[in-house]
Amino acid sequence: MKFNHPYHLVSLSPWPLLNSFCLLIFMFSSLKFMHDFNMILLLISFILLILINFQWWRDVIREGTFQGVHTFNVMKMLRLGMIMFILSELMFFLSFFWCYFHMNLSPSVEIGSIWPPNFIMVFNPFNIPLLNTIILLSSGVSITLCHHSILNKKLFMSNLSIFITLFLGMIFTFFQYMEYKESYFSISDSVYGSIFFMATGFHGIHVIIGTLFIMVSYLRLLSSHYSMNHHLGFEASSWYWHFVDVVWLFLYIFIYWLSFYLYSMKSIFNFQLKGL
Repeated sequence: MKFNHPYHLVSLSPWPLLNSFCLLIFMFSSLKFMHDFNMILLLISFILLILINFQWWRDVIREGTFQGVHTFNVMKMLRLGMIMFILSELMFFLSFFWCYFHMNLSPSVEIGSIWPPNFIMVFNPFNIPLLNTIILLSSGVSITLCHHSILNKKLFMSNLSIFITLFLGMIFTFFQYMEYKESYFSISDSVYGSIFFMATGFHGIHVIIGTLFIMVSYLRLLSSHYSMNHHLGFEASSWYWHFVDVVWLFLYIFIYWLSFYLYSMKSIFNFQLKGL
Protein backbone atom coordinates (compact mmCIF):
# COMPACT_ATOMS: atom_id res chain seq x y z
CA MET A 1 0.00 0.00 0.00
CA LYS A 2 1.33 3.45 -0.94
CA PHE A 3 0.98 6.43 1.34
CA ASN A 4 1.39 9.96 0.04
CA HIS A 5 3.10 11.82 2.87
CA PRO A 6 3.62 15.60 2.87
CA TYR A 7 7.16 14.95 4.09
CA HIS A 8 10.15 13.03 2.76
CA LEU A 9 10.78 9.52 4.05
CA VAL A 10 14.51 9.24 3.40
CA SER A 11 15.91 5.98 2.08
CA LEU A 12 18.58 3.96 3.89
CA SER A 13 22.00 5.55 3.49
CA PRO A 14 25.47 4.57 4.75
CA TRP A 15 26.81 8.14 4.58
CA PRO A 16 25.67 9.51 8.00
CA LEU A 17 27.32 6.64 9.89
CA LEU A 18 30.49 6.74 7.79
CA ASN A 19 30.63 10.52 8.14
CA SER A 20 30.41 10.24 11.95
CA PHE A 21 33.28 7.75 12.08
CA CYS A 22 35.33 9.90 9.74
CA LEU A 23 34.73 12.99 11.90
CA LEU A 24 35.92 11.02 14.93
CA ILE A 25 39.11 10.04 13.11
CA PHE A 26 39.52 13.62 11.91
CA MET A 27 39.33 14.91 15.49
CA PHE A 28 41.93 12.43 16.76
CA SER A 29 44.21 13.12 13.80
CA SER A 30 43.93 16.87 14.48
CA LEU A 31 45.09 16.30 18.06
CA LYS A 32 47.93 14.13 16.79
CA PHE A 33 48.97 16.88 14.40
CA MET A 34 49.00 19.47 17.21
CA HIS A 35 51.26 17.28 19.37
CA ASP A 36 53.46 15.41 16.87
CA PHE A 37 53.12 17.60 13.72
CA ASN A 38 52.25 14.47 11.76
CA MET A 39 49.81 15.30 8.94
CA ILE A 40 49.46 11.90 7.27
CA LEU A 41 46.42 10.70 9.22
CA LEU A 42 44.94 14.23 9.13
CA LEU A 43 45.16 14.39 5.33
CA ILE A 44 43.72 10.89 4.90
CA SER A 45 40.75 11.61 7.18
CA PHE A 46 40.18 14.99 5.48
CA ILE A 47 40.12 13.42 2.01
CA LEU A 48 37.76 10.68 3.22
CA LEU A 49 35.54 13.33 4.79
CA ILE A 50 35.30 15.20 1.49
CA LEU A 51 34.54 12.00 -0.46
CA ILE A 52 31.84 10.85 1.97
CA ASN A 53 30.14 14.25 2.03
CA PHE A 54 30.34 14.45 -1.76
CA GLN A 55 28.46 11.14 -2.03
CA TRP A 56 25.93 12.20 0.59
CA TRP A 57 25.18 15.57 -1.00
CA ARG A 58 25.03 13.91 -4.43
CA ASP A 59 22.22 11.70 -3.13
CA VAL A 60 20.39 14.73 -1.69
CA ILE A 61 20.70 16.59 -5.01
CA ARG A 62 19.39 13.56 -6.89
CA GLU A 63 16.42 13.21 -4.53
CA GLY A 64 15.50 16.87 -4.68
CA THR A 65 16.21 17.65 -8.34
CA PHE A 66 15.48 14.48 -10.28
CA GLN A 67 13.26 12.33 -8.06
CA GLY A 68 11.00 15.20 -6.97
CA VAL A 69 10.79 14.27 -3.29
CA HIS A 70 11.55 17.84 -2.15
CA THR A 71 7.98 19.09 -2.25
CA PHE A 72 6.97 22.57 -1.08
CA ASN A 73 6.25 21.23 2.41
CA VAL A 74 9.64 19.52 2.53
CA MET A 75 11.39 22.68 1.30
CA LYS A 76 9.60 24.66 4.00
CA MET A 77 11.09 22.43 6.68
CA LEU A 78 14.52 22.49 5.01
CA ARG A 79 14.44 26.30 5.06
CA LEU A 80 13.54 26.18 8.75
CA GLY A 81 16.46 23.82 9.35
CA MET A 82 18.82 26.21 7.57
CA ILE A 83 17.53 29.13 9.64
CA MET A 84 18.13 27.16 12.86
CA PHE A 85 21.63 26.27 11.68
CA ILE A 86 22.45 29.94 10.98
CA LEU A 87 21.10 30.88 14.44
CA SER A 88 23.40 28.30 16.02
CA GLU A 89 26.32 29.82 14.10
CA LEU A 90 25.26 33.25 15.36
CA MET A 91 25.47 32.00 18.96
CA PHE A 92 28.94 30.65 18.15
CA PHE A 93 30.21 34.09 17.13
CA LEU A 94 28.33 35.75 19.99
CA SER A 95 30.66 33.98 22.42
CA PHE A 96 33.67 35.68 20.81
CA PHE A 97 32.04 39.11 21.02
CA TRP A 98 31.06 38.41 24.62
CA CYS A 99 34.70 37.67 25.46
CA TYR A 100 35.88 40.77 23.58
CA PHE A 101 33.51 43.14 25.37
CA HIS A 102 34.22 41.53 28.74
CA MET A 103 37.94 42.21 28.33
CA ASN A 104 37.30 45.61 26.75
CA LEU A 105 35.06 46.91 29.53
CA SER A 106 36.99 45.23 32.35
CA PRO A 107 40.60 44.49 31.30
CA SER A 108 42.44 42.30 33.77
CA VAL A 109 45.54 43.32 35.68
CA GLU A 110 47.62 40.70 33.84
CA ILE A 111 47.44 42.81 30.66
CA GLY A 112 48.02 46.11 32.46
CA SER A 113 44.35 46.91 33.07
CA ILE A 114 44.23 48.55 29.64
CA TRP A 115 42.66 47.60 26.31
CA PRO A 116 44.23 46.89 23.87
CA PRO A 117 47.34 45.79 25.81
CA ASN A 118 50.37 48.09 25.54
CA PHE A 119 52.54 45.68 23.56
CA ILE A 120 49.86 45.06 20.89
CA MET A 121 50.06 47.06 17.65
CA VAL A 122 46.54 46.74 16.24
CA PHE A 123 45.60 46.78 12.55
CA ASN A 124 44.64 49.98 10.79
CA PRO A 125 40.95 49.45 9.89
CA PHE A 126 41.26 51.75 6.87
CA ASN A 127 43.72 49.51 5.02
CA ILE A 128 43.03 45.84 4.22
CA PRO A 129 40.04 45.52 6.62
CA LEU A 130 38.16 48.33 4.85
CA LEU A 131 38.99 46.82 1.45
CA ASN A 132 37.73 43.42 2.62
CA THR A 133 34.56 45.07 3.91
CA ILE A 134 33.89 46.61 0.49
CA ILE A 135 34.63 43.27 -1.20
CA LEU A 136 32.29 41.31 1.07
CA LEU A 137 29.45 43.85 0.83
CA SER A 138 29.82 43.87 -2.96
CA SER A 139 29.59 40.08 -2.99
CA GLY A 140 26.36 40.35 -1.01
CA VAL A 141 24.95 42.65 -3.71
CA SER A 142 26.01 40.29 -6.52
CA ILE A 143 24.50 37.19 -4.92
CA THR A 144 21.25 39.09 -4.33
CA LEU A 145 21.30 40.04 -8.01
CA CYS A 146 21.78 36.37 -8.85
CA HIS A 147 18.74 35.44 -6.77
CA HIS A 148 16.57 38.00 -8.55
CA SER A 149 17.92 36.80 -11.91
CA ILE A 150 16.93 33.20 -11.12
CA LEU A 151 13.44 34.34 -10.11
CA ASN A 152 13.11 36.26 -13.40
CA LYS A 153 14.61 33.47 -15.57
CA LYS A 154 17.64 35.54 -16.59
CA LEU A 155 20.16 32.76 -17.06
CA PHE A 156 23.14 34.80 -18.26
CA MET A 157 22.86 37.40 -15.52
CA SER A 158 22.44 34.73 -12.83
CA ASN A 159 25.57 32.90 -14.05
CA LEU A 160 27.56 36.14 -14.24
CA SER A 161 26.52 37.46 -10.83
CA ILE A 162 27.17 34.18 -8.99
CA PHE A 163 30.59 33.97 -10.66
CA ILE A 164 31.36 37.51 -9.44
CA THR A 165 30.33 36.47 -5.92
CA LEU A 166 32.59 33.43 -6.11
CA PHE A 167 35.51 35.55 -7.34
CA LEU A 168 35.02 38.17 -4.61
CA GLY A 169 34.91 35.47 -1.93
CA MET A 170 38.27 34.10 -3.06
CA ILE A 171 39.75 37.62 -3.19
CA PHE A 172 38.56 38.23 0.38
CA THR A 173 40.31 35.05 1.56
CA PHE A 174 43.52 36.06 -0.20
CA PHE A 175 43.58 39.51 1.41
CA GLN A 176 42.89 38.04 4.83
CA TYR A 177 45.85 35.73 4.32
CA MET A 178 48.00 38.76 3.45
CA GLU A 179 46.71 40.53 6.56
CA TYR A 180 47.67 37.61 8.78
CA LYS A 181 51.07 37.45 7.12
CA GLU A 182 51.76 41.12 7.95
CA SER A 183 50.45 40.93 11.53
CA TYR A 184 52.63 42.35 14.31
CA PHE A 185 51.14 39.99 16.90
CA SER A 186 50.11 36.33 17.06
CA ILE A 187 47.38 34.26 18.67
CA SER A 188 49.70 33.75 21.69
CA ASP A 189 50.04 37.47 22.41
CA SER A 190 47.68 37.96 25.34
CA VAL A 191 43.91 37.58 25.31
CA TYR A 192 43.65 40.24 22.58
CA GLY A 193 45.61 38.12 20.11
CA SER A 194 43.55 35.07 21.04
CA ILE A 195 40.23 36.87 20.53
CA PHE A 196 41.35 38.54 17.31
CA PHE A 197 42.60 35.42 15.56
CA MET A 198 39.84 33.18 16.90
CA ALA A 199 37.07 35.55 15.76
CA THR A 200 38.53 36.60 12.40
CA GLY A 201 39.99 33.13 11.78
CA PHE A 202 36.69 31.33 12.28
CA HIS A 203 35.01 33.97 10.13
CA GLY A 204 37.62 33.25 7.45
CA ILE A 205 36.81 29.54 7.68
CA HIS A 206 33.13 30.40 7.24
CA VAL A 207 34.01 32.48 4.17
CA ILE A 208 35.85 29.49 2.68
CA ILE A 209 32.91 27.19 3.44
CA GLY A 210 30.49 29.75 1.98
CA THR A 211 32.68 30.06 -1.13
CA LEU A 212 32.59 26.28 -1.61
CA PHE A 213 28.82 26.35 -1.01
CA ILE A 214 28.41 28.99 -3.73
CA MET A 215 30.77 27.07 -6.04
CA VAL A 216 28.50 24.02 -5.82
CA SER A 217 25.49 26.27 -6.50
CA TYR A 218 27.32 27.75 -9.50
CA LEU A 219 28.02 24.29 -10.95
CA ARG A 220 24.40 23.28 -10.36
CA LEU A 221 23.24 26.49 -12.03
CA LEU A 222 25.37 25.67 -15.06
CA SER A 223 23.81 22.17 -15.07
CA SER A 224 20.26 23.65 -15.10
CA HIS A 225 19.35 22.21 -11.69
CA TYR A 226 17.53 25.37 -10.62
CA SER A 227 14.27 26.91 -11.69
CA MET A 228 12.33 29.97 -10.56
CA ASN A 229 10.26 27.77 -8.21
CA HIS A 230 12.85 25.24 -7.08
CA HIS A 231 16.28 26.59 -6.10
CA LEU A 232 16.55 25.74 -2.42
CA GLY A 233 20.25 24.87 -2.63
CA PHE A 234 21.05 28.33 -3.93
CA GLU A 235 18.80 29.97 -1.35
CA ALA A 236 20.63 28.21 1.46
CA SER A 237 24.01 29.31 0.10
CA SER A 238 22.84 32.92 -0.27
CA TRP A 239 21.44 33.00 3.28
CA TYR A 240 24.71 31.63 4.60
CA TRP A 241 26.66 34.23 2.62
CA HIS A 242 24.54 37.08 3.94
CA PHE A 243 25.12 35.77 7.46
CA VAL A 244 28.87 35.88 6.79
CA ASP A 245 28.48 39.48 5.57
CA VAL A 246 26.63 40.60 8.70
CA VAL A 247 29.13 38.93 11.06
CA TRP A 248 31.99 40.64 9.24
CA LEU A 249 30.36 44.06 9.71
CA PHE A 250 30.30 43.52 13.47
CA LEU A 251 33.88 42.22 13.39
CA TYR A 252 34.99 45.27 11.45
CA ILE A 253 33.22 47.76 13.74
CA PHE A 254 34.28 46.26 17.07
CA ILE A 255 37.39 44.12 16.54
CA TYR A 256 39.07 46.44 14.02
CA TRP A 257 37.68 49.98 14.27
CA LEU A 258 36.95 50.14 18.01
CA SER A 259 40.31 48.57 18.88
CA PHE A 260 42.10 51.04 16.61
CA TYR A 261 40.18 53.96 18.14
CA LEU A 262 41.09 52.89 21.68
CA TYR A 263 44.68 52.30 20.59
CA SER A 264 44.85 55.81 19.08
CA MET A 265 43.35 57.42 22.18
CA LYS A 266 45.87 55.57 24.34
CA SER A 267 48.76 56.71 22.13
CA ILE A 268 47.59 60.34 22.27
CA PHE A 269 47.25 60.15 26.06
CA ASN A 270 50.74 58.67 26.45
CA PHE A 271 52.16 61.37 24.16
CA GLN A 272 50.58 64.09 26.26
CA LEU A 273 51.94 62.55 29.44
CA LYS A 274 55.44 62.56 27.95
CA GLY A 275 54.98 66.22 27.00
CA LEU A 276 54.23 67.05 30.61
